[in-house]
Amino acid sequence: MAHPKSRISKQRKRKRRTHKKATPPTVAVCKTTGEAHLYHRAYWHEGSMYYKGQVVIPAEEELD
Repeated sequence: MAHPKSRISKQRKRKRRTHKKATPPTVAVCKTTGEAHLYHRAYWHEGSMYYKGQVVIPAEEELD
C-alpha cells in the first residue's frame, strides 16, 4: 500500500476543507399548481405527476 511521505497536520487539512460546503438545493415554484419542487424534476401533486407545469401521469380515479 502507498504511504504518505510526511504527515499532513490537522491545521493544514482543516484549512483545505474549509471551502467544501454543502449548498442547499435550488427550489422552483410551479406556476400551474403552486407546488415547490426541485428544478428539472417531476413531482406529485394531488395524485398526479407534473413536469414543467403539465400533467405527465394523471391521477387514478377511485372505483366505488
